[in-house]
Amino acid sequence: MPASRANGIPIWYESAGDGPAMIFIHANPFDHTLWLYQTAHFSTWFRTIAVDIRGYGRSMKVTTPFTLKDICDDVIGVMDDLGVKRAICLGCSVGSGAAILLGLDHPDRFDALVLVGGNSGASNRYGKRVDGYRADLSSYHLKHMHELVRPEFAAGRIGAYLLSQYVEREAWLEGEAIARVFEAGNGTDTTARLGDMKVPTLVVNGEWDHSLAAGRRTASLIPGAVHELLPATGHACCLEDPAGFDEIVLAFLSKRGLLPGLKDGE
Repeated sequence: MPASRANGIPIWYESAGDGPAMIFIHANPFDHTLWLYQTAHFSTWFRTIAVDIRGYGRSMKVTTPFTLKDICDDVIGVMDDLGVKRAICLGCSVGSGAAILLGLDHPDRFDALVLVGGNSGASNRYGKRVDGYRADLSSYHLKHMHELVRPEFAAGRIGAYLLSQYVEREAWLEGEAIARVFEAGNGTDTTARLGDMKVPTLVVNGEWDHSLAAGRRTASLIPGAVHELLPATGHACCLEDPAGFDEIVLAFLSKRGLLPGLKDGE
């Protein structure tokens, strides 16, 4: 995985495929592999770029305060380093908050946004998350992830395996850096600006997603936005039901003529 240092710190990313760019911003407390199914599938049509946001994966573990805009600047830095002028942006949870801000501040750089969760404002859960990661990363990490997926997924063979992989990477992580990501997410509220969004937007929520109400609100405030519900999934619905999630995204992109090789609506 190469790294971008355009914004002053190393931000690692993984790229696959060829074609128009599709960039992925993951959720707390995962890393770029939250999108492993999507990068494998969508690289059929796109150049996929999955970023480890600051605090995760191989990117720098920043323990001093930063903002959601800093995370956005990291993403723009990766795009600039790769010579990517425009992209489709997919973001989950705090990544969806970053995607919203990117679409508002850089509408000329994005052809579409896909928001998983889609909360544009502060979350009353983030205070608990900050306290948990500052107190004990190793005891809180898996507990947090279990709260983000449907219980049946976490208890199943595939779900248990996938979630355990993030726990095994804890040696790369710092609780304080994760806490700073949550603080950055809660420090920016774009709700009042949603009516100005010019980028076509899809909001996807799992049926059991704790951000469902916020996602519906976001979709209702963005002109022309589409809201879709993915049954039998939680907040991390792209990981829980990748086939169902991908079908929703591909239909949205195809209808808007953004899927290479297909005309509008095919």
